[in-house]
Amino acid sequence: MPPSAVLIAASDVMAALRERVEAEPDALSFADSEPLQALQAITTHRPPLVVLERLFAATPRGAALINRIKADPSLAHLELRVISHTGDYVRTVSRPVTPVALPDEGRESGEGAATAATIVTEAPPRPLDWHGTRRAPRVRFRPGIEIQLDGNPAKVIDMSTIGAQALCPKSLRPDQKIRVTIAVERDVSRFRGSIAWARFELAKPPAPPHYRVGIEFIDADAGWVDAFCHKNKV
Repeated sequence: MPPSAVLIAASDVMAALRERVEAEPDALSFADSEPLQALQAITTHRPPLVVLERLFAATPRGAALINRIKADPSLAHLELRVISHTGDYVRTVSRPVTPVALPDEGRESGEGAATAATIVTEAPPRPLDWHGTRRAPRVRFRPGIEIQLDGNPAKVIDMSTIGAQALCPKSLRPDQKIRVTIAVERDVSRFRGSIAWARFELAKPPAPPHYRVGIEFIDADAGWVDAFCHKNKV
């Protein structure tokens, strides 16, 4: 049998949270420093209820865990709640839905009016550039292509002559100035860049967490970058 619930909160408020939700003895508890372990338990045991303490839910790691759960179709059955351990806040996190009209089959005639059948499905995911920073066409990269951001490896998702989207294990923040290094065999290009946006994400276990970032190139050689894009595009 799966546990009745999974609870995530800071260690010093966990007891209060368990009391607040009247957790059963079999409910699993994870500290707010253990989001990956909590995610592993959730995806493995698929409990009917997941509770995040409000202070943790407001952090980037808490938001990433919520987004990861919402994006997993196999976890669509569970109820996701954000609760304050003091008892002054309770919210059930809903998954985005959008109505979809289906073509009518065998509809009855009546003054030429048609009533479309409607179902509810999960909303399509936001485009990758959901911050609206894209000002040039991006080239989607094949998997495994890396660049360096301040000496740290980052996997490229897509790139244009003026910017890129990448996944980096190191913490990056918006407006942070960085040094971008792109190497092709013995040919290396180094230039300045700026983090346009950054989002912490929890990957599916056992993959480690990462930051999804949008990078704005400041003084890149557009011709060199364009050639790099075409060499590695899907």
